[in-house]
Amino acid sequence: MDSITELYRIGYGPSSSHTMAPSKAAAMFMEKHPETDHFRVTLYGSLAATGKGHLTDKAIIDQMKGRQVEIEWQPKIFLPFHPNGMKFDALDANKNITDSWQVFSVGGGALAEEGQSQIKNAIYPFTTMEEVLDYCDKEGLAFWQVVEQFEGTSINDFLKKVWKTMCDAVERGIENEGTLPGILKLQRKAPNYYVKAKGYSESLQRRGMVYAFALAVAEENAAGGLIVTAPTCGACAVVPAVLYQLKKYHNFSEARILRALATAGLIGNLVKTNASISGADVGCQGEIGTACSMAAAAATQLFGGTNTQIEYAAEMGMEHHLGLTCDPVAGLVQIPCIERNAMAADRAFNCCTYSLLSDGKHRISFDQICKTMLRTGKDLAASYKETAQGGLAILKNIC
Repeated sequence: MDSITELYRIGYGPSSSHTMAPSKAAAMFMEKHPETDHFRVTLYGSLAATGKGHLTDKAIIDQMKGRQVEIEWQPKIFLPFHPNGMKFDALDANKNITDSWQVFSVGGGALAEEGQSQIKNAIYPFTTMEEVLDYCDKEGLAFWQVVEQFEGTSINDFLKKVWKTMCDAVERGIENEGTLPGILKLQRKAPNYYVKAKGYSESLQRRGMVYAFALAVAEENAAGGLIVTAPTCGACAVVPAVLYQLKKYHNFSEARILRALATAGLIGNLVKTNASISGADVGCQGEIGTACSMAAAAATQLFGGTNTQIEYAAEMGMEHHLGLTCDPVAGLVQIPCIERNAMAADRAFNCCTYSLLSDGKHRISFDQICKTMLRTGKDLAASYKETAQGGLAILKNIC
């Protein structure tokens, strides 16, 4: 299983799979051909279907500044390995191809070639939650201690950068006002939610604040701001909203927040390893569902939950998002994505409370729910997996 540094990626929105990864791929191909002035990039499947809304072409062209770049869109061609396929061609003066590279954006900003394992930095000796729990029982460890043991104590320096970036996104988002980019002309809501929530009584205030914090980060992402994939750009607001709210109202120390982030990263890694975090691959259940699992696990740990209660909270976070479609209107990470982050943050707290009231015993394991999510995602029609051909994405009157 990968290092959690491969899950938490600091970068600019609005999409990890459609913006961050194509930009990275363009940089890698251009570095290989520094003397080439002319490139052609062909986008396939989901990348082509919603790429313009996600600024895929802009991300590639910006990375290849000073070069001539042709973008070809092939939304009806789905390559077998993954729905987010790209092909880069280096061209000579006569437009003859001198080199080609086919690569795939597999979710969360990660890249993989066909047949290549998505695991880049395998440092954990286990791949399932059952194995993690057994190891914790045997060694008397908490989840965050497992992360520290295999990643080294230097992981805390990385998590400090992650946490600071998350906090900065919340604080920018509750101050920034105006209209988000794109044809929807969607107004930012986070500042208003924040002000209104401050006027509520304590319990309603806390609930309103988690909405405000989630909207803040999701809107920053939609505007192309600096965020952390947790596990993706489209679902980047759930974990920071939950942890920021806990920091604000329960005064948890930074050290404890970082441990919670480590646990959340372990949960996200397990989903990434055994299922998928790519909306183009399994729908939004793989993005928002995973984010809810991560946040629920982090909150349960902070409130003193046992390993089995943490596992239960993470399982519920995924179970109750099963079948969630990825149907962004106009290909923008705005409707329903922004609201969806706020709802998932609230649900993460519900999963936390429910699991803490239990003894941690339950019938459906986290490993089983990961397998179920993957099967459900494969069964979903392509129109519900980031292609803008089904669900809310076809409601023209919204645009």
